[in-house]
Amino acid sequence: MCGIAGILREDVDLREREQLLCQMSDSLRSRGPDDSGRYLEPGAALLHRRLAIIDPAGGRQPMRFGDLVIAYNGEIYNTAQVRHLLESAGYSFETACDTEVVLKAYHKWKAGCLEKLNGIFAFAVYDTRRGTLFAARDRIGVKPLFYCKKGQLFAFASRIPTLLLLPEVEPVVDRSGLAEIFMLGPARSPGHAVFRDLAELPPACYLTYDHGTLQVHRYWKLHAAPHTDSPADTIERTHQLVTDAVERQLVSDVPVCTFLSGGLDSSIISEIAARKMAAQGERLCTYSVDYEDNDRYFQKSLFQPNADSDYIGLMAEAIGSDHRNVVLNNVDVAEALVEATLARGVPGFTDVDSSLLLFCRQVHRDFKVCLSGECADEIFGGYPWYHRQEILFADTFPWSRSVDVRQSLLRPGLLPEGADYVQAAYRRTVADTEVLDTDSPLEKRMRQMFRLNTDWFMQTLLMRKDAMSMHSALEVRVPFCDWRLVEYAYNMPWALKSPEGREKGVLRKAFEGELPYQIAWRKKSPYPKTFNPAYFARVKALAEPVLTDTACPLYDLLNRDAVVALCQNPDTLQEPWYGQLMRGAQVVAYVVQIYGWVQAYGVTFDL
Repeated sequence: MCGIAGILREDVDLREREQLLCQMSDSLRSRGPDDSGRYLEPGAALLHRRLAIIDPAGGRQPMRFGDLVIAYNGEIYNTAQVRHLLESAGYSFETACDTEVVLKAYHKWKAGCLEKLNGIFAFAVYDTRRGTLFAARDRIGVKPLFYCKKGQLFAFASRIPTLLLLPEVEPVVDRSGLAEIFMLGPARSPGHAVFRDLAELPPACYLTYDHGTLQVHRYWKLHAAPHTDSPADTIERTHQLVTDAVERQLVSDVPVCTFLSGGLDSSIISEIAARKMAAQGERLCTYSVDYEDNDRYFQKSLFQPNADSDYIGLMAEAIGSDHRNVVLNNVDVAEALVEATLARGVPGFTDVDSSLLLFCRQVHRDFKVCLSGECADEIFGGYPWYHRQEILFADTFPWSRSVDVRQSLLRPGLLPEGADYVQAAYRRTVADTEVLDTDSPLEKRMRQMFRLNTDWFMQTLLMRKDAMSMHSALEVRVPFCDWRLVEYAYNMPWALKSPEGREKGVLRKAFEGELPYQIAWRKKSPYPKTFNPAYFARVKALAEPVLTDTACPLYDLLNRDAVVALCQNPDTLQEPWYGQLMRGAQVVAYVVQIYGWVQAYGVTFDL
């Protein structure tokens, strides 16, 4: 994995912008501490920072082939197959890395190469003869890519903060950006990057930039099709696709570990990995995260019915892993809220972000690559909103129904269109969902829920995982995001996906013979959170400047009375503000993140 960036412009000699190019490269250092490289000519610059995973000796970038230069971030899991196709077409290879395969695949098939790649990636190819650029992201959107087109400037980068270094880019948030933060956040509309001058290339899209002309194209989407497999074949096919995805993603020239929460998804990945590695005479190392004194303060809920610690030891023993438990200090989790925001580039997932950042930092001491269980819930119906009728058929985002609470955080009358903004974003996704004429009302709604989850909730989690892990120079792979698995699950009837109403039932049946019974049939539990009052005590202290700093642009935007009320009694917010666990304490933490973000980047608001 890596960090990439680039600039194209015809009115400035980029060879004279050495300081800027160095600053941009330095801003990507955490994503690639092992090496750096650049391609530079008067009208174009491509920058690369490398975290060396595959072929450390031969994979330096930017890489050139003929007139083409590539800056690439990602991993291709069918590299061998694509390499074979290219060799059959007369291409030869000088390295063992997937970068060279992607570059020559683009040389051979142009945009058609994207249909042949199975992996997680964001890359840009510059044509030195034509002076044009091609850039693309993977189908699911695991790897990020942001860009800016302003006047004669076109620039791209793996991180928002890298683009904010450009003198032409102003850290301005307009009304739509404000709505993204307060009405949708930490989610973002596909393609929206909060700042007025920036955009994000959506998943499954590529762009072309040709001397001032920018075009964005979509190369893949989920299509509705009849499911023809029998129940038994569906279980077997699910098992095959998951197993293949995990085994492909174990390929690495450096050691690989897994995250193990004791839940179904991470346990499946860890079991497959442990079995595969044992066959090669190796022992899997697994990691879990917890918080100081969480056993003392844990609170059961609909969304978190039991603690992970009861199950982690059972699973680690079952697979024979070398298990390591990272215990986080609650005050440290609060203190890392702003750093997590700056790693993401925009306000994020509060303590879910900051704890992951600290966790990844610990894992990085011994590993560069880890496999994680994100996204199984989105595609296999694991969340409560797939199962609770009053949420399932609510005509809005199921994980963020408290629009009034969100509105109340802002000064009265500041954003009257906020609810309409949310509804329009929701309806765009619903309208773009393919269904079959034969779908029942339930099946139709499940397809819509699938798209809402993959296009929105899953993207929030993927950006979180990429930003926090890469900030710690740790590559995290997500096997459940294999596009073949996503495509198969989309067309799986709900009765097969969730037999007898059990969340992720097909996945449980597919692996029940390989996991301890208690794990295979454990009720879904989300990423752990801290219940220790020390955490919120520190969050409240961090929130004090938010309420008193009259020089900050945020001061006049907030309904400070509402923030004070949540500080005094966070339990007044009973329903999650976002996701499954984000209630009053996390709302205050979110405001802390917004304040730190405004201060760090000098954000201004054009409303």
